[in-house]
Amino acid sequence: MARVAPPGDDSPGSSGSSVLRLLRASLTRVRGLPAAVLRDYRSHHSAPTSTLTHTPHPYARALGLLAVTLLGAWLGLLIVGSIHAPVGPVDTNMTLRPSLTGGTKINVSPLGALELRSHYAPIRLDVDVDRLDPVRSQALVDHPERFAGLQEQVTRDVISGTGTLAFRSCVAVVSGATALGLAVYRRPRRALAAGGLALALLASSGAAAYATWNPKSVLEPKFSGLLSSAPSVVGNARNIVSEFDVYQKELARLVTNVTKLYEATSTLPAYTPDPTTIRVLHVSDIHLNPAAWQIIKSLVKQYKIDVIIDTGDTMDHGSSAENAFLDPVAMLGAPYVWVRGNHDSATTQKYLATRKNATVLDDGRAVSVGGLRIAGVGDPQFTPDRSVVEEGDFDERTAGGKLADSLRTQRLAGTPVDIALAHNPVAAAEADGLAPLALAGHIHHRENSVLPGGTRLMIEGSTGGGGLRAVQGKKPAPVQASVLYLDRRTRHLQAWDEITLGGLGLSKAEVSRHLPQENRPGASPSPGPGPSGTRSPGTSATPSGTPSPSSP
Repeated sequence: MARVAPPGDDSPGSSGSSVLRLLRASLTRVRGLPAAVLRDYRSHHSAPTSTLTHTPHPYARALGLLAVTLLGAWLGLLIVGSIHAPVGPVDTNMTLRPSLTGGTKINVSPLGALELRSHYAPIRLDVDVDRLDPVRSQALVDHPERFAGLQEQVTRDVISGTGTLAFRSCVAVVSGATALGLAVYRRPRRALAAGGLALALLASSGAAAYATWNPKSVLEPKFSGLLSSAPSVVGNARNIVSEFDVYQKELARLVTNVTKLYEATSTLPAYTPDPTTIRVLHVSDIHLNPAAWQIIKSLVKQYKIDVIIDTGDTMDHGSSAENAFLDPVAMLGAPYVWVRGNHDSATTQKYLATRKNATVLDDGRAVSVGGLRIAGVGDPQFTPDRSVVEEGDFDERTAGGKLADSLRTQRLAGTPVDIALAHNPVAAAEADGLAPLALAGHIHHRENSVLPGGTRLMIEGSTGGGGLRAVQGKKPAPVQASVLYLDRRTRHLQAWDEITLGGLGLSKAEVSRHLPQENRPGASPSPGPGPSGTRSPGTSATPSGTPSPSSP
């Protein structure tokens, strides 16, 4: 009788146990299949972790390093790559700038710039002339024999300045490139590589500049801005070379001129203002003389000026390149009222109208400024150079007629005008009998008269001493301005000071006090615009600044 094995019996002879063993093996293989498959997949299809990271192409890495180097070097030059260096009697600011053509650019603000083809390299030398040093200029004036060695001194100063600039630029480009490389790569080795590359590029640029250096480039400069007319003033390069003695004398005179102007401005007398008067500074015909702004600013401060009146010809050619010359108007310390002259263009007028503190009058427009009612008309003619022929007095009288019509309208409206303005005296004379006072310029010397209708016409000289053209004449024009004192209640002229600074090259400064005929002792004041008469003789100024008569 066969024995039946109990459940769970795994004895070898049992068929049940064989079946059970097979079943268990199959289940084990099934349970281990996913893990085996995963291990096999990983062993055959997975890659090392390091190979999943993208490695840049060597050329891309090199271009990136070059870009970081150039940007960092440029930032370094921009921030710390400039120096202040004296060159002869002037103070300059020297800077190296990236450039495709190289060369040297000398900026003489606000007159413009001149460019020299001094070298061919990817760097350009920028030299900004900041100011004329009064101490070194005075030394040249006091010791004229030093002009003989001025050329050698300037050469030494330039060599010394460029040497210091080269060292400063090396530090600037290395520091800038290293700092930017460290910020971008965050690895000291890459940052140092950027700094080293920047130094190598600067050194190679310097070597290229040295190899292509052209010392004769100074004889063939390229002018821009107002300096584009410089050859007509100082002569062309050939004349400078062949007649260097004459050119040297002109240079000496120019240095002397500017120095003496600053000296004369600093020695103007002090003034104690009278609270019962309105003080008006009348200037005219500045003709692009930068020293005029310093003179005006000094007078405004010393005389406590309430209103500045400029009767035109502030410019010389009326070009848009000259517009920056007008920027100091906003910082003169008093309201600035202006009418257009025949050297001022519509572009000039439009630009000045946007300046802070400036009031532009034209077509008889009337405004209230500083307690005064002022109306003015611009010059109808624009004659910046001799190529344009003046039309004559007819156009001036027509413009003056517009001014006269405006004065009549203002009087009928109950707002009579105190001062009428025009650049040309012919136009200003049309205001006779319609305003107590008319101001003009144009003729570059003073004239003062009472017109038949009772209006006093005051013509101012050139506050710019004739401008840049003053160095061409044998006898330079004086710098002239006037301070007018008007009664604060009646707005009538009480007195005026004529201020004269001895022209370019002269240090003499004069201030003379004048009184209208009706304000002299024993005279009774006249109502209306003013009595008919002739030019009044002068009187001297008292220390207090109040009008007081004295013998002519």
